[in-house]
Amino acid sequence: MTKILKNWHKIIFVLSVLAITFALTAEYFFNLIPCKMCLHQRYPYYFIIIVLIIFYFLKTKPILFTYPLIQIAIIYGLFYSIWHVGIEQNILQAPAECSSTLDISNSTEDLKQQLSNQEIVNCSDVGWSIIGLSAATWNSFLLLFFLFFNSIYIYKTYYEKKKKN
Repeated sequence: MTKILKNWHKIIFVLSVLAITFALTAEYFFNLIPCKMCLHQRYPYYFIIIVLIIFYFLKTKPILFTYPLIQIAIIYGLFYSIWHVGIEQNILQAPAECSSTLDISNSTEDLKQQLSNQEIVNCSDVGWSIIGLSAATWNSFLLLFFLFFNSIYIYKTYYEKKKKN
């Protein structure tokens, strides 16, 4: 446990890069177009990567609010990934952005143009799965792992040091 916490910034960085790499590989090499919920689930990883790269190049230790900000990003991603799993299981309702929407128009030419320019990806469709679990489910597990260890890291780093002083 102490090895994980000691190297937490490296672990969360590498896992975030791997998560984005898998998502982009699925999208661009296997032509699995992501739905809107999938795209929302990527944002925390981008945020974590950018924040940790900034601190790496600044050659400073992460400042006090870095890991709580990462925690907020993790919670954001977890919200969307669990919601997405609920949509896939027909437990929760999908937002309007998960279905195709057309602007009201009197012109059939305009409607044809809208239809031809729109990629329709339903959020309830599972694009791929590994051992029967969808990408959103795997993402939920990864973010729960992040949440658990980031919470411990925050506690150990900030609150236990306060107690010692």
